[in-house]
Amino acid sequence: MLDNNQLLRFTTAGSVDDGKSTLIGRLLYDSKSIFEDQLQSIETTSKKKGHEGVDLALFTDGLRDEREQGITIDVAYRYFTTPKRKFIIADTPGHIQYTRNMVTGASTANVATILVDARHGVIEQTKRHAFIASLLNIPHVIVCVNKMDLVDFSEEVFNDIVSQFEEISSKMLIKDVRFIPMSALLGDNVVNKSENMSWYQGAPMLNMLETMHISSDVNKIDARFPVQTVLRPQNESYRDYRGYAGRIASGVFRVGDEVTVMPSGFTSVIKSINLNDQDLEEAFAPMSVAMTLEDDIDISRGDMIVRSNNKPEATQDLEVMLCWLNNSPAKPRAKYTIKHTSNDQKAMIKEVIYKIDINTLGRNEDDKDLKMNDISKVKIRTTKPLMIDDYRENRTTGSLILVDDDTNETVAAGMIV
Repeated sequence: MLDNNQLLRFTTAGSVDDGKSTLIGRLLYDSKSIFEDQLQSIETTSKKKGHEGVDLALFTDGLRDEREQGITIDVAYRYFTTPKRKFIIADTPGHIQYTRNMVTGASTANVATILVDARHGVIEQTKRHAFIASLLNIPHVIVCVNKMDLVDFSEEVFNDIVSQFEEISSKMLIKDVRFIPMSALLGDNVVNKSENMSWYQGAPMLNMLETMHISSDVNKIDARFPVQTVLRPQNESYRDYRGYAGRIASGVFRVGDEVTVMPSGFTSVIKSINLNDQDLEEAFAPMSVAMTLEDDIDISRGDMIVRSNNKPEATQDLEVMLCWLNNSPAKPRAKYTIKHTSNDQKAMIKEVIYKIDINTLGRNEDDKDLKMNDISKVKIRTTKPLMIDDYRENRTTGSLILVDDDTNETVAAGMIV
């Protein structure tokens, strides 16, 4: 059974002019998720630009530069809801110089929708977007073969693109791939089933997004609770209360569980789990709760409460796939602040092992300079241990960011391997 309040995040990626913004506009328009005043404004702009109907792309291209150039530059987030589910869409740019924007927009997604122009088939940028979806461990990928109206809704063209994509995805770690032939401009197979492609037996895109099973995407096995703060109300009702508050990163915690506090290694038993004024018997990711323990242990922000029989690795040496986000290149052996769950430490990039050539997906071991949009494998050393999991197992405890202490800018995002 589907949870009607379940939130699904999905990202759209594709080459320039593949129709990402039009697809999202069509999705919002046909599912009646647009306010009247928005619609009137877009209709006016469309008329000014000489379009016959509504230019659906204008619903997401919110920046003036994007509207003027007719391209997407930054990540645009749109929220909409249907009776079955809530959705957050990240419309990410297709250009190679905006790789960092795609990584940012896709980092929390349940589903990646990759657009392919039916006339051009799988191109370099399709491979790049599939690679980033695989790198970010996005559980589900929907390949939208768009502009089918320009190839006479040909089943043969669609099947050829499916086999092209399956060939590249077989070399990557993408678990669930689905394919939809569509015309975002005309609305075929976006919200409503296409009458022009009776040979396609699958569901239209919105139905696929509404019914996709995403509950198992969250890691329910490895119990991880990064402590954000210690609660000491010291009022009449809670004279001796000492609760550890935070957001459960993964897994399930129950009252009576034996737990270990890392990195100290002290063990105790969960005495209570509190959500506002409620006492819970169990809590699971991604709930924000407060826990109390049977024993009085010195616990502070950055520590992690885990099950005693299932612990993350505590280490100061990390191997990380790093995407460089900043205009300024990485400084050799410079110190950065590393932020991992609720834990902040000082860190240094010790070594660049290789960079990924984002076009060929090959490894370049000679170029060691990290510049904006570069994706590379690096070794990082931290001043104190971090409690880590492999990113493929746990997207929360396997991810981190680097912050420049001088400018306070986030300069890189990383996935622990």
